[in-house]
Amino acid sequence: MLEVALLALAVLVVALSIGVPLPMCFGAGLMVMSLLGGVTMKGTMLWGFGQLGNPVLLAIPLFILAGTLMSVSGIAASLLKLVDVFIGHVRGGLGVVATLSCAVIGAISGSGLTGVAAIGPLLIPEMTKQGYPRGYATALVACSSVLGLLIPPSVTMIVYGWVTDTSILASFLATLGPGLMITASLIVVNLVTARRFDLQLQARPDLATMLAQARRRSLVAAPALLMPVIILGGIYGGVLTPTEAAAVAVIYAVPVGAAVYRGLNLRTLFEAGKEAGTAVGAIMLMILFSMILSQMFTLESIPQRMVDAVFGLTQDRILILLLVNLVLFVVGMIVNDITAIILLAPLLMPLMKAIGVDPVHFAAIMGVNTALGGITPPYASILYMGARIGNARVVEVVGPALRLLLLGFLPTVLLTTYWPELALFFPRLFGY
Repeated sequence: MLEVALLALAVLVVALSIGVPLPMCFGAGLMVMSLLGGVTMKGTMLWGFGQLGNPVLLAIPLFILAGTLMSVSGIAASLLKLVDVFIGHVRGGLGVVATLSCAVIGAISGSGLTGVAAIGPLLIPEMTKQGYPRGYATALVACSSVLGLLIPPSVTMIVYGWVTDTSILASFLATLGPGLMITASLIVVNLVTARRFDLQLQARPDLATMLAQARRRSLVAAPALLMPVIILGGIYGGVLTPTEAAAVAVIYAVPVGAAVYRGLNLRTLFEAGKEAGTAVGAIMLMILFSMILSQMFTLESIPQRMVDAVFGLTQDRILILLLVNLVLFVVGMIVNDITAIILLAPLLMPLMKAIGVDPVHFAAIMGVNTALGGITPPYASILYMGARIGNARVVEVVGPALRLLLLGFLPTVLLTTYWPELALFFPRLFGY
């Protein structure tokens, strides 16, 4: 049976590699298990549909819809203009604005694609006009958008908490420390790199002018600034569950986007709903198939066999964690972050428990590794989307993106893996 399971995994990986739609990839693995392994799908299909009724999953389409509404309504643009007042005139400041804006957008939407969709059309042309190479500007916005997968609330951590039966709030907070560290790293790398560019900077405004602009733009941005306060304050304060917070985000985004920022009308509302609905349909079908496949593997004791196989190679905790990081990174290069978590979290969790890794710590390890897949070819969906929005060739973007990855992300990945306090500090602060 182990051979059939390995064949199912091989079929899954090959299908993913050649570009077969994600739900169909998992369906192919299911067919191999059913036809060659003699595993009946009747019970597991019923189990899978039962899992889709979990209220926790309702947060995923709601957060996706909230992020889509935010990007078309003008909420993101108002936040961007406010941040630009303080550091837009500094050498490298526009890059800092891009990083911080993507972090804020991620804190609202829980998605990596929202940041590049909302910030890219605004900032990439401005950065290019100021003297940044187009490839670098696009890479920075794309890499900063990954923060949406780490700064809570995060859709990926909702999925992780669900499939591993781990506290979703604790999973949210586990990626906050690494997310803030990556934010700081990208800012430092950008400020150093910007010294090599011939940038055309505006004159530094005097303090009175800066304060006047900040006051004026703060008034405009106030409704947008309330959005993360309501969502994050509600979740961390114990007033709202993640699902309820996602619903509040949608309810809040509609009137604010329509009445305050005037970017939301019937046409854009319909387009946002259509875009979000398409994404959600694919994600939910993928979740169904992947959960059924994962359940089949569990019934056949595949996770335990993996644990035994790894311990047969080495029992050194450091080497095991290094191997796990490599597996997560390679899988993240092939599939999106949600797929990687659904596929690997149930398989690797027994191994993590066997070597004494806390499930909340493992949430951060999975989060930072799978997030890299969005900017690492061949998958690199966020990077490719950034190239389209930034009107740049992919070959122009890949080089700067890989440098940002090595200098801004890799140190945080290693620290998250081997220094548990980076992941556990905020969960413990909130009573985990």
